[in-house]
Amino acid sequence: MKTRIKILVVLSIALFGLFAFTSIAKKIIVIDAAHGGSDFGATLAGSQEKIIVETIAKKIKSQNKNENLEIVLLREGDNFMELDERVSIINKLNPNLVISLHINASKDFSKNGVEAYISSDAKFYNQSKKSAEIVLEKITAENLSKGKVAEANFFILKKSDCPAMILELGYLSNEKDKKYITSEKGQNEIAEKILEAIK
Repeated sequence: MKTRIKILVVLSIALFGLFAFTSIAKKIIVIDAAHGGSDFGATLAGSQEKIIVETIAKKIKSQNKNENLEIVLLREGDNFMELDERVSIINKLNPNLVISLHINASKDFSKNGVEAYISSDAKFYNQSKKSAEIVLEKITAENLSKGKVAEANFFILKKSDCPAMILELGYLSNEKDKKYITSEKGQNEIAEKILEAIK
């Protein structure tokens, strides 16, 4: 009788442990490296937006060691993807957050810093705004100045059925920003800080 009770207790503990560990749902974050293929994005003096954001996206995925966080890259090579194709994949995945990576450029060379854009859609507005504010806070320091979180009607923002942001990671037209976002050190740090913000 005592043996049977012990076996039942052991089995109960084992089953409890199994359900306790499997009940934790993975957090899915989609990283959208903008542009690609024939669409270079912002370009200046040999630097191309499409390559910079693809490199940073891959670093975000490779640096992720969190078992409860899944990083999905929409574009893992230098290929062009239509916006509706990107959104279709996003909505099938039903992620916790989408971060679309971009690089800015301006005729005003003094413009600099990181900016974020979100949709005004009330359904995901608060979650998108909070996530964007956390990312901006993490990513900006002595190398990149902190810009604003603004509302915009961009396709990915308005069509993704989940919280989403467009993240402009600095200005290619600004010498200080360009030096940082095109360097391996800068790209590694940006990827690391984005991961810290979304964990």
